[in-house]
Amino acid sequence: MNASSATHPWPAPTPGGPVTGRVHVPGSKSQTNRALLLAALATGPAEVAVVGAPPTRDTALMVGALRALGVTVTEAGDQRLLVGRPDRALRGGTVDVGLAGTVMRFVPPAAALADGPVRFDGDPRARERPMGPVLEALRALGARIEGDALPFTVHGTGGLPGGEVVLDASGSSQFVSGLLLSGAMYDKGVAVRHVGPPLPSLPHIEMTVDMVRAAGVEVEDGEDDSWRVHPGPIAARDWTIEPDLSNAAVFLAAAAVTGGRVTVAGWPSESRQPGAAVLGILERFGCHVAVGPDGATLTGPDTLVGVDVDLHDVGELTPTIAAVAALATGQTRLRGVAHLRGHETDRLAALAAELTALGADAAETDDGLLIRPRPLSAPVGRPWRAYADHRMATAGAVLGLVVPGMAVDDIDSTGKTIPDFPARWTELISEKGA
Repeated sequence: MNASSATHPWPAPTPGGPVTGRVHVPGSKSQTNRALLLAALATGPAEVAVVGAPPTRDTALMVGALRALGVTVTEAGDQRLLVGRPDRALRGGTVDVGLAGTVMRFVPPAAALADGPVRFDGDPRARERPMGPVLEALRALGARIEGDALPFTVHGTGGLPGGEVVLDASGSSQFVSGLLLSGAMYDKGVAVRHVGPPLPSLPHIEMTVDMVRAAGVEVEDGEDDSWRVHPGPIAARDWTIEPDLSNAAVFLAAAAVTGGRVTVAGWPSESRQPGAAVLGILERFGCHVAVGPDGATLTGPDTLVGVDVDLHDVGELTPTIAAVAALATGQTRLRGVAHLRGHETDRLAALAAELTALGADAAETDDGLLIRPRPLSAPVGRPWRAYADHRMATAGAVLGLVVPGMAVDDIDSTGKTIPDFPARWTELISEKGA
């Protein structure tokens, strides 16, 4: 937690009426970090561009990781990153993963190709996040690794045999995506099979498959819970990043909870991003949604209704949806998100604790949350706790639109995926029309 934000909690603005406006959200960090890694592993032109990369902490951590491996990444302005590969194999080095799941799960499979040891470490909470399945999978594919969680060291030997591997990826879809992104560079490619409870966030794996194919790699995914990446070159190509639809959900929620109207500019007509599902979810609460050339526009109802919704494929939306649910009439049940206990924080425990502190009836279930709305009020002398989690922080901002006197203890954590969130939020609330 940033010391200044801990000492001086951010006062969440309460507009006292409908929020109406138009926003441009930063690029998708999920697409950006996949594109950066594929660009670093590609063969072909000396330099490729990633356009629309958001200036967030997660992006900076991936850039830092690639630079540690000998990849040249140059900032060319206008959210444009130029990626150049090293003249020889990736080199050994030290990688700071921070709290970025995409860095801690995507980079080790690439580090196995390095010419030397690569040491990984990160934030204290990152050391508690699950890593074992992907590290064990890499060992089965021929890698030598010291450690089963952060900090750990991948002893790269310039290549990896690859082959077939079975793992339980129920803790994070990133275990599978990490192997698929680098698998074409292994001697035998990689065939990954998931065995265990249902995979969370399957659309994120579908995004990975689409992007790997777009880089000219042959991928088979016709069988449930199985993927095969054939060995071969990864093509060098430029990447254009879509707006981050999971981050957009927070701004749409502002309209939902205040009976306002918000347009997110640049909403893609089709997208593999799981965050696209937020439109349908908010419609179930009673909102009206329209998507067109101008973007996606959400109009909030006079009264939100409770829902029963499975968020298994879109777990990252849970804090935002829980905030909306706490302001609805009737009970809401959020299901399918037990894996959130291993995210940036234990999001289920955190949401239950913080909503209860506001007066809501919120309880954990085996795989989610049960929220029965009650009148909410900000407790005196106690800010909404973000737990150093960007999505917990933005959930507090959503609630603050309706609950006067709220403050968020670590608003700086939003820099992980939304640069300058407080200014963006204040600007939206101060707008007078879309």
